[in-house]
Amino acid sequence: MRFVLVGPPGSGKGTQAERLVSEFGLSYIGTGVLLRDAIARGTDTGKHVEPLLKQGLLAPDPLVNGVVAELFSGPGRPMCFVMDGYPRTRSQAVAFDSLLHQQRLPLDAVINLTIPDDEVVKRIGGRRCCPNPRCGACYNINHLPPATEGTCDRCGTALILRDDDKEETIRRRLEEFHKNTDSLLSHYRSQKLVRDVSATDPVDVIFDNIIAAVRGNR
Repeated sequence: MRFVLVGPPGSGKGTQAERLVSEFGLSYIGTGVLLRDAIARGTDTGKHVEPLLKQGLLAPDPLVNGVVAELFSGPGRPMCFVMDGYPRTRSQAVAFDSLLHQQRLPLDAVINLTIPDDEVVKRIGGRRCCPNPRCGACYNINHLPPATEGTCDRCGTALILRDDDKEETIRRRLEEFHKNTDSLLSHYRSQKLVRDVSATDPVDVIFDNIIAAVRGNR
């Protein structure tokens, strides 16, 4: 099976993607991971992407399309997969359609996780992460706080609010998301691929609803 996950930051796409991977034996393709890897390796792509990500902005379509095309055109291309974070725009979706058509890999469903903006701000804005590179543990002051306020349970380092978890950055990311998502979903709705699933329920309920939706029971 082949899925695309759509949803704003904080909607739990990564968590649900992991469960879909386990349920169906899929390859997980997170473009955020691909781009951060390019940044870590200091590639030309990474150098162009890094300042954009720091500002909470999206990478340009041609750049992201190229990274994905390279993956799917290579000898180890994934046959069954779940996409997390791509496509984000209608332009990317059109490019991805063409790529998948060339590779004879049609999509089975586009899972749209829906959640109010204020809930996203609450979820992401509550994150506090350990800056220790040997640890990197993250907590949430609303749902999963550390045992001692402001201190990492694992290594005792003072926790920080990362720049990309600040409300102004989150709001900017949401603005970018909404600006692109209506046309993206319209593109996929015309192909009858979209399955809308609420992301405000408990994780297990969300997953059950996703399974029901992709199997045609909703």
